[in-house]
Amino acid sequence: AKTYDIEVWIPSQNTYREISSCSNTEDFQARRAKIRYKNKDGKNVFVHTLNGSGLAVGRTLLAIMENYQTKDGDFEIPKVLEKYM
Repeated sequence: AKTYDIEVWIPSQNTYREISSCSNTEDFQARRAKIRYKNKDGKNVFVHTLNGSGLAVGRTLLAIMENYQTKDGDFEIPKVLEKYM
């Protein structure tokens, strides 16, 4: 099994925090749920499953606000995100 995490820098906490995760659980979940397919030889084989989360909205917004904060306490929307606003 393998997991990839996406983390963002949170200046006020002086650390990185996870905002999303994606895992290949191989056949662990499929065995419990009995999810199989027939391979080209006609043998029943357990599938591999993926588990992924969207972005944790609170932490994502916090990271944007803290990392793009201006001297007057306001913050700027990153250029790459402006078209979504």
